[in-house]
Amino acid sequence: MIDDKPEVHQAVALALEPWVLRVESAASPDAVPPLMAAGRYDCALLDMNFAAGERSGREGMTALDMIKAADPTLAVILMTAFGAVSLAVESLKRGASDFLLKPWRNEVLVAAVQEAARRTGTARAGTSLDALERSAIAGALDRHDGNITQAAVALGLSRPALYRRMAKHGL
Repeated sequence: MIDDKPEVHQAVALALEPWVLRVESAASPDAVPPLMAAGRYDCALLDMNFAAGERSGREGMTALDMIKAADPTLAVILMTAFGAVSLAVESLKRGASDFLLKPWRNEVLVAAVQEAARRTGTARAGTSLDALERSAIAGALDRHDGNITQAAVALGLSRPALYRRMAKHGL
């Protein structure tokens, strides 16, 4: 869950408590890279606007792109209080799985999260181990700006092992 308002974090956590194992929260799209590197999630909830007075959804779209680059199988639900049909359409074209307006009804939020988690599971079940390995390596290289040593450490590999796997996947 990435949203700049602590009360939204609390409301989401309370609504989802009976249905999910845990909800991790962050207040800014700047948290996307470390969150994606730290864990594998079943679903992401993402606000569209983080700056006061901003209504374009630009920050949310950028964060959506970062999430999908790190894990293309992860279903992302975008949320905003300032929704427009064009923003919803654009977010879906860029890979979001759903779009919710704030304030939401809890049953709608729960249903959206359950469906997003199901989509993530289905996408991951259809993904081969080679594709997952390639994605993990590409993500590590991207997060470390192409630094082989840092990417190898992050992946728990030696540099020669990372070079072999990069060659295998054409990276």
